[in-house]
Amino acid sequence: MAVMELKSIPMDEVLRYLGAAGKDPGPLLPLAESCCRELLAAARPRWTWRAFACEETPEGLRLSCGLLLPGKDLARHLLGCREAVLMAATLSQGVDALLRRTQLSDLSRSLVLESCATAAIEEVCDRGEAVIRESYPDRSLTSRYSPGYGDLPVTLQGEFLALLDAPRRLGLCATESSILTPRKSVTAVIGIREPGAEAPPQKRGCESCSLRESCQYRRAGTTCQPKL
Repeated sequence: MAVMELKSIPMDEVLRYLGAAGKDPGPLLPLAESCCRELLAAARPRWTWRAFACEETPEGLRLSCGLLLPGKDLARHLLGCREAVLMAATLSQGVDALLRRTQLSDLSRSLVLESCATAAIEEVCDRGEAVIRESYPDRSLTSRYSPGYGDLPVTLQGEFLALLDAPRRLGLCATESSILTPRKSVTAVIGIREPGAEAPPQKRGCESCSLRESCQYRRAGTTCQPKL
């Protein structure tokens, strides 16, 4: 388990989640800055990871620990990989408590805090992923792929967390309906590709976003991706 010190949250990402990317944020900026400071004070980011050998089977990818990652989408994403990393990250219960309190007292501020928390957990995941990549300097790694994407069932969360000892090490659990708690948490698979192995095009956008299921943009029928 690694405790990650998070001193800042990318403001451009916060504004993007608020739908203000590329616009003059006006009075929204000082509010977002204030919310970022409040969230950073409440957050206690933690993350962990483990690597396993993996092989493709007719049912999906089988890890050396025995866990089956079923379906075709992840197998396609990890084409050419003989190892896979399981990682988990959380902002801690303190952030959940802050979001609950603010929802009751100031709905507008709670919406900004929600965007700050979304940007913060993505930053934690990005920094964790960078550490993993540094551990494999001679290999290429896939982007993150989380339970609930494509045909990889979200019901894997419990087994996934147990393999990482996440309930004890991170305080990260899954409910009976496979919802992560604390809520601002992420689990993901990253493939470690063999040198010279064929790599499929890596998708970017909703299907490869760890916040796909809770995304406010998807609920509105749009995307957070900038227009080209």
